Amino acid sequence: MRKLLSTPIIEKCMPWVLPVLLILGWSILSNTNVISRKILPLPQDVLLSFRDLLLSGELIEHISISFQRAFTGFLIGGGIGFILGFINGLSSIAEKFLDTTIQMVRNVPHLAMIPLVVLWFGIGEESKIFLVAIGVLFPVYINTLHGIRSVDSGLIEMGKVYGLRPASLLWRVILPGALPSILVGLRYALGIMWLTLIVSETIATNSGIGFLAMNAREYMQTDIILLTIVLYALLGKLADSIAKFLEKRLLQWNPIYHK
Repeated sequence: MRKLLSTPIIEKCMPWVLPVLLILGWSILSNTNVISRKILPLPQDVLLSFRDLLLSGELIEHISISFQRAFTGFLIGGGIGFILGFINGLSSIAEKFLDTTIQMVRNVPHLAMIPLVVLWFGIGEESKIFLVAIGVLFPVYINTLHGIRSVDSGLIEMGKVYGLRPASLLWRVILPGALPSILVGLRYALGIMWLTLIVSETIATNSGIGFLAMNAREYMQTDIILLTIVLYALLGKLADSIAKFLEKRLLQWNPIYHK
């Protein structure tokens, strides 16, 4: 039995078993009118809405806008978080000077800043990008700082004994040692990225997947609302898969990631 479950085909299919069962349950409940179709439309109705929006080009436009916002905000916030974590991890003086302020700001819920952000930037692209950047900054910062501080001091001393210069020591010893923790922060930040974008797009915007959902709400189009939820779930899964791929590529020296 264990050997059968470990075959490559079954291993690839296993993550999708539960989603398929949920869709089947959803279909049964809707078809048997246990749940009203006005509340939970049929899966095929959602697929038809997907087809219509795809053929009209509207869906691609909204997805591309949302993806651009998410990617831009992630690059800005993740980049700042990585730099701050790297600096504070290497320098205790920098940590004493910066970390307290960063931690105070981190404990302010960034989604609670939406009214203020709208006053600052309006409902343009800047407000969404700013919120996404703030949301992803802190997970990347904390995990980068933790990763740098967790590098084995014995490995650093060994590198110095072998004559590695500071730049080489940083590139060959410190960064690889911190990379597992950094990538954990990356995966966590990707989830927060989509969560932040969902909220920001449903409050003040005129484009994007969130706007599509709110526009559908006005006309009681539950099939389109469900479609946007599925799209967010699939985009989140795609982002997580990319992060896992990077883990396997960048951490090939770690036996844990050989599976």
